[in-house]
Amino acid sequence: MTSRPDGAVHTRADLDSLPNYVPGRSVPGAVKLASNEVPGGPLPSVAEAIAEAAAQVNRYPDMGASALIDRLARELDVPAEQVSVGCGSVSVCLQLVQAICDPGDEVLFAWRSFEAYPILTRVAGATQVTVPLDDDHTHDLDAMLAAITPRTRVVFVCNPNNPTGTAVRREELERFLDAVPSHVLVALDEAYREFVSDEEVPDGVDLARGRSNVAVLRTFSKAYGLAGLRIGYAYAPAQVTAALRKVFVPFSVNALAQAAAIASLDAKAELLERCAEIVVERDRVREALLAAGFEVPRTQANFVWLPLGERAVAFAEHALEHKLVVRPFAGDGVRVTIGTAEENDRLIEAARAF
Repeated sequence: MTSRPDGAVHTRADLDSLPNYVPGRSVPGAVKLASNEVPGGPLPSVAEAIAEAAAQVNRYPDMGASALIDRLARELDVPAEQVSVGCGSVSVCLQLVQAICDPGDEVLFAWRSFEAYPILTRVAGATQVTVPLDDDHTHDLDAMLAAITPRTRVVFVCNPNNPTGTAVRREELERFLDAVPSHVLVALDEAYREFVSDEEVPDGVDLARGRSNVAVLRTFSKAYGLAGLRIGYAYAPAQVTAALRKVFVPFSVNALAQAAAIASLDAKAELLERCAEIVVERDRVREALLAAGFEVPRTQANFVWLPLGERAVAFAEHALEHKLVVRPFAGDGVRVTIGTAEENDRLIEAARAF
């Protein structure tokens, strides 16, 4: 074994150019509307399940998350062999690329979309291919279809899209899925599914039934309010799920997360009532921002997108002066999470003063 001339430990040279994931900031004394977290804490029944699980943290968690997978299978009405879990849906995204792609294979996604896609693609040794969103800040599925090559292995469709909130509707998504070659896996990333109010935006699980090259990714971080516990899941063809389990980091889904996820599914009706309240606030905030002169694409998530271009950072700094933390994407726009009614009023007031 040889060492580098300068005596430093060797690290991958390509990591120097890897973009950093930028989380939403937390600023003491300011309202955080930057990370798409729901404003309410866990329900009492969920908090109780977490406390009970905490008493057993001297024991390893169930590595296979068998109780949770069985519960998810019943919830989705799918075979348990087609369900897998991970440490947040972003980890499941990484597992997909690791399980499907050889070095140099292509991963295709829209841009701008979830900012982890470029990072996890390159970490896994694959090559990213991006397709611009259309003029409505929505996936251009025709252009994405045209970008598929013999080297394409995975296509991510974030629906609703993060950070724009826009969603692809049933007819065009079904047409796209029907046209994608069978060797390409389409991953429908539905982290914000529970906030969808447009009946024409399809449930990915329903679309995936009977298709051999479609996976659906979801999370407990958003609607279920478990962002701090990190747990997500995938529904996919059985051979894909088997591959996901082979690249799963052992014990990476902790016992508290598993217990909380099961309790959250048991309390789903109550949690979805919270989502409905957020949807009402979302639409109110969008209408107020439109009235204030902002362009705001129609959103199906728990946030709004302001395509401010070069003014994005200035808006974020202005919001911070008003004790509001939002998420700017320099040169593109600003994503603002929907909070409580009072927090949203503060956002509207600040926006009017911009």
